[in-house]
Amino acid sequence: MQKCEQLYEGKAKKVFLTEDPDVLIVSYKDDATAFNGLKKGTIAGKGAINNRMTNLLFQKIEAKGVPTHYIQELNGRETAVRRVEIVPLEVIVRNVATGSFSKRLGVEEGTQFEEPTIEFSYKNDELGDPLINSSFAKALKLATSNEIETIKKYAFMVNDILKLEFLKAGLRLIDFKIEFGRFHGKIILADEISPDTCRLWDAESGDKMDKDRFRRDLGNVEEAYIEVARRLGLEIEKE
Repeated sequence: MQKCEQLYEGKAKKVFLTEDPDVLIVSYKDDATAFNGLKKGTIAGKGAINNRMTNLLFQKIEAKGVPTHYIQELNGRETAVRRVEIVPLEVIVRNVATGSFSKRLGVEEGTQFEEPTIEFSYKNDELGDPLINSSFAKALKLATSNEIETIKKYAFMVNDILKLEFLKAGLRLIDFKIEFGRFHGKIILADEISPDTCRLWDAESGDKMDKDRFRRDLGNVEEAYIEVARRLGLEIEKE
């Protein structure tokens, strides 16, 4: 797979064209941001961890019936993926109250929901990624009714798969953010699944094992990422 010119650079990844118009190469960075980019830093080695973890989980998700953009892991930091048109919606699934949900609604952190919740944010940095509902998404022509229903169905399927995978690793899946794209008109899972995009708590101690350690200045950020990878059975070589 030949990497050609850079198409895009985001907060956590660089994206490159290839000789195949349907295939991109994603390169994961160690850069870390929080609070819509207001807080910036570096988490050493996280690019390789997030790349490897995303690929492992995407393959498990695909095996359970949710199509993804994953094609092939090329090296520790780079993966070939299907070139999708991203649906400009961040999809957040929550199993436990924390973060902005607790702040907005006055719900005590750690409150377990009887069933998962789902919410959408409009992917727009200038507007601060505001929360919107399905009607807003349709009014803004971000997605059709059928696409939104497919996204909801897949999001809850992903939640069920991830909860089980993480629980086997001694981790509780508190919440997560995912994105979807259109590939030849078909909705598929895109972006990543990692400690950057999931809240993961140790199943016994309740210790936070994700980017909240960076957001909240809790320390031992790199160690938490490495530990999550280790529990999932990934061997991450130090760079």
